[in-house]
Amino acid sequence: MLGKGNVGKALGKGLTAAGHEVKYAHRDPNENVRVASEFGEVIFFAVPHGASPNVAREIGSLADGKVIIDVTNPLGPRGSAVPCTTSAAEEIQKLLPRAKVVKCFNYVFAKNMVDGRVGGEPIAAFVAGDDEKAKGVAIKLAYDLGFEAIDVGALSNARYLEGMAMLIIEMGYGKGMGPDIGYRLIKKR
Repeated sequence: MLGKGNVGKALGKGLTAAGHEVKYAHRDPNENVRVASEFGEVIFFAVPHGASPNVAREIGSLADGKVIIDVTNPLGPRGSAVPCTTSAAEEIQKLLPRAKVVKCFNYVFAKNMVDGRVGGEPIAAFVAGDDEKAKGVAIKLAYDLGFEAIDVGALSNARYLEGMAMLIIEMGYGKGMGPDIGYRLIKKR
């Protein structure tokens, strides 16, 4: 788990409760990014978007062949910090071309990441990525956390998931709904 803020701790707590072993990395030299990246079968990017390039460079070849779940959001002072022709996840994939980057969880408030629920109801974990096996890993982890996981296609769809994050942040804080909200996909049976 690269990042030990609200998001990293919430995901780590949920994954630990689901029986997964989690090693954290952040600015503390005792919790080194390279050590955690070498340890993990899956690497979660739960760092501020601006730190992603430096973190990716620090990890380097340790990410080769591994699943990276990008939870970052490219938030700038007036919306997205990346153009709508790319996403934070796609930029991480460019920096780590031999990794298998998947976008997931970025539009979920941290408090709801622990068990994937709001008011006892499962919320959606939309999963975007170009590698089917990597998406399968993210989907399993999402289900382990309590989410309803949904494959939404290619990594380029991370652009829309990042937009969903900006929207839910606006609804939660700008419109006063608070963080006890989440997305859910309903399908007629």
